[in-house]
Order: sequence, then structure tokens, then C-alpha cells
Amino acid sequence: MLNGTTGEAPTTSDREKADLVRVVVDAVAGRAVVLAGAGSYDTRHATGLARAAADAGADGLLAVTPYYSRPSQDGVLAHLTAVADASELPVMLYDVPARTGLRLSADSLRRLAAHPRITAVKDATGDPAAALRLIPETGLAWYCGDDGLLLPFLSVGAVGMVSMAGHLVGRQLAEVIALAEAGEPERAREVFRSVLPVIDLISGTGNGALRSKLALSLLGLIPGPAMRLPQLPAGAAETAEVRAALAAALGPR
Repeated sequence: MLNGTTGEAPTTSDREKADLVRVVVDAVAGRAVVLAGAGSYDTRHATGLARAAADAGADGLLAVTPYYSRPSQDGVLAHLTAVADASELPVMLYDVPARTGLRLSADSLRRLAAHPRITAVKDATGDPAAALRLIPETGLAWYCGDDGLLLPFLSVGAVGMVSMAGHLVGRQLAEVIALAEAGEPERAREVFRSVLPVIDLISGTGNGALRSKLALSLLGLIPGPAMRLPQLPAGAAETAEVRAALAAALGPR
């Protein structure tokens, strides 16, 4: 997933977003599916991002609901439909009311599911009971958008997750999903319990982008943890906290 919403996409230019997609598409060379965010509260801008991502070689789009301005459900429906109409790529909807200020209604999801290119939902509502009803009603592929709620969402029919902690424990999270699909819930719980410290580390402060980048830098997987304003780099105390948590969760590095 590139150019998402809680990463650094808000501080990158449209050209940088497209360049990032091209570089990653070339690097993975078909070994992974590359989704690109096309999120904006300006529909014209969002559709432009969708077309640019398609031109850069993305395999699909992530379309978040318009944020801050809180349009009506009909406005949200028109916005997301326009994004889906902007290219031939499949679209994953992103419902994250804690950050956008609005939630997709059940009726909106049912109507959007009729669009031939809207195929999936990243659900960060924290409401697996609603997903239980909507998964069979919409036929959409449902993905958990909150790392800590993976098991409850899998239990109601989700097929996977879009994860921040996956930067560090992606293999283990994939194993949890595979075990759940194989009908081994006890083993799935055991593996998931083992990665909870990493999920707490990344998601516990609400600033997953900062914590993810800092952790990856401390592990030597990226050159450094630099962030663009308004995100400030972690101070000495937070860096020490993350270093200690990594050592406890993953062992000495």
C-alpha cells in the first residue's frame, strides 16, 4: 500500500506520489500487488490522483472518504463513485471515521458495492458487528483496518488486513490469517498474542507513521526516520522507548 492516509502522503506532492508508485512497481516486478492511495477531500484532486496512479502502474486504488468537510452521504457516494470512474483499476474503500469525521452508512456501502470496480473495504470503524451484516449484503472483500481487531474481524468474514505493524511482523500476521482460514482458531490466537507488543508499540500512540518509520530505522531497514512537518522526529525519550520495546518484542538487534 503506497500513498495511504496515516503515512506520509499528506506531505508529498502529486508528482512524488506518482514517482513512488513507479519505483515500487518496478522494484516488485509483479511479485506483489501495488495499491495506491487516491485520497482527498477535493473530488477533482482525488480523481486526478487515481488517474496518475493508474498511469504509474498501480494495480489498485485505496479511496478514503472525504475528510474534515463532512459531506452528506450522497456527497460521499458521488465522490467515491467519481474516483472509481476515473480509471480502470479496482478500488478498495477506506472507512475510518475517527480520522475523517464521518462514517460510510450501510446504505452507502450497499450502493457503492454495485459499482463494477469497487471490490473491497478497509474497515477501521472498530465495529465487527456491522461488518458481520454488511459482508454478505455487499459481497465486498472485507479487510481489517485496525491491527488490534484482526481476530474479531476475521471471525465475521474479513479476508485480511491493511496493517501498520505489518512493516515489522507481516509474516506473523499473514500466518494468523492463514490459520484462521484453516480452521485453527487456537493457534491463530497464539500467534496473534505473540505480536501484540509490536501492535501496541506501533499503534499505541495514534502516530503509527512516526513509530513505524522510527522502528524500521532502528532495525536498519531504512536509512533514517526523517519526517516532514507537521510531523516532528521522535525525541530522545521516545526513541529510547521504541528501542526498548523492539528489543522486548523482537529480541536484541
